[in-house]
Amino acid sequence: MGRRDGRAGRHPDDARIRATTIVAVKRDGRIAVAGDGQVTVGDVVMKHGATKVRRLFRDSVVVGFAGAVADAFTLFDKFEQHLEKHQGNLLRASVELGKEWRTDKYLRHLDAMLVVATANQLLLLSGEGEIIEPDDDIAAIGSGGPYAHAAAKALLQDTDLPAEDIVRRALEIAATLCIYTNDHITVETVERTAGNGDGAESAPG
Repeated sequence: MGRRDGRAGRHPDDARIRATTIVAVKRDGRIAVAGDGQVTVGDVVMKHGATKVRRLFRDSVVVGFAGAVADAFTLFDKFEQHLEKHQGNLLRASVELGKEWRTDKYLRHLDAMLVVATANQLLLLSGEGEIIEPDDDIAAIGSGGPYAHAAAKALLQDTDLPAEDIVRRALEIAATLCIYTNDHITVETVERTAGNGDGAESAPG
């Protein structure tokens, strides 16, 4: 049930502002990242239409967050700095953030997870500063993450839906099961273009 801090029996995380759920899918040269809009403080819904998926580095990188909101924004800022430093190289920026996340005495206490994507690569950055590239072209985080991941996996295997439709439907399913996830959904996509570079395209929720 978790540790309580002894002050009126209150759990230390009861007052944390949290946001969930994020799911990302890679299909046919296109990566879609979706997030719901719910933000909670303890068991109380404080916001229904938050935007948890954003574009960085000239709109070529999409990032979604789950966890403590203030912590996630701090990591957003740090990640954006590393992207600028490494000219949008997703892996190098992720590695540098991971190092800082593990070693900095302030950052290592931050409670959040990130899903980051370019047109070519999808990565999950964990609360321990780990960098994970999913084997099944699906990444999902947050309290509704397991539900969204399972739904996205079934849709990816058994339908021909494009990536943006899969992530939207997966989040809608997660919202029916997880009380911390709603159906106010934002979707952003990045895709490879016919040229040598990566293009970016938005699919608003």
